Amino acid sequence: MNILLVCAAGMSTSLLVNRMNEAAAAKGIGINIEAHPVGSIDQFGDAADVILLGPQVRYELKNVKAKYPNKPVEVINMQDYGMMNGNKVLDTALKLIEG
Repeated sequence: MNILLVCAAGMSTSLLVNRMNEAAAAKGIGINIEAHPVGSIDQFGDAADVILLGPQVRYELKNVKAKYPNKPVEVINMQDYGMMNGNKVLDTALKLIEG
């Protein structure tokens, strides 16, 4: 299972990736989570099972959904993002993948 987090430069989501990995390990879930800048989405989007956008790039939601119409694409909840709540963001991603 591959989760792609997208933000302006890929830096702000790196801490969130760590928190999500911790949450996944606690739940015994094997998962690959990566963070990349929105400008690199063409390189990483195809491999993702779900794409989550940081709130600062929410303006790209329509474009990303158009590029990947068969993948779940959502904006990360601003409060969960701000609090770096890896558990909640992971749960959101898993629910999107499950449909």
